[in-house]
Amino acid sequence: MENPVSVPLYRIRNIPLHGFADQAACLTYLFAEGEVKTGTLVAINAEKVLTAEQDKSLWDLIAEAEYKYADGISIVRAIRRKYPQAKVARVAGADLWEALMQKAGAEGTPVFLLGGKPAILRQTEEKLRAQWQVNIVGSQDGYFSPEQRDAVFERVRASGARIVTVAMGSPRQEILMRDCRRYHPQALYMGVGGTYDVFTGHVKRAPLAWQRLGLEWLYRLLSQPSRITRQIKLLKFLAYYFSGRL
Repeated sequence: MENPVSVPLYRIRNIPLHGFADQAACLTYLFAEGEVKTGTLVAINAEKVLTAEQDKSLWDLIAEAEYKYADGISIVRAIRRKYPQAKVARVAGADLWEALMQKAGAEGTPVFLLGGKPAILRQTEEKLRAQWQVNIVGSQDGYFSPEQRDAVFERVRASGARIVTVAMGSPRQEILMRDCRRYHPQALYMGVGGTYDVFTGHVKRAPLAWQRLGLEWLYRLLSQPSRITRQIKLLKFLAYYFSGRL
């Protein structure tokens, strides 16, 4: 179905991203005239860009995804610097997933949940059903062997899910979404990382004020000092930004 909503594309380090004005615009785009789009939805941040430049397999996975959005404030600022007229905002993956689940509940859209620890997954299902009456047609935690993958994919196909969310971290979730789509292409796949943990209250996000200031990364660093190595690697993206090599 043709989507009547026009969304500009911006290219950062040769990765094309949809430039959504806000989360509502993203949700409207994904639900074209009441029917959810099919394809793969991938969050893009500076760390993922840098990793993809060093890992061709991840680069190829990102390139294959139909819908890429700016999940990091660094990406938003990079777009604004390279395209001064761009009206683009950060779309936080955790918030987008919740909005997508709420919309799915209202529309009766069948959902399959993949990934996470067994207990967290059960709590996620229970909360989604209680909070938004989400039609969950199947689930599978992230603890299955490579030999079980085909059986999991067959369950997804048999469920008739129109939305499949995968909480496994990158690049494992991108690999899984690509392979599962070969069994069941009639769905929107979304990689959600640790979103189930946040949704069920096991992991605390930065306070809203920090999020609005674009400092969620700093809050995570202060909460988990071990992330310092990852943050230092982002200096390369900062060099891209100030040298105009975006």
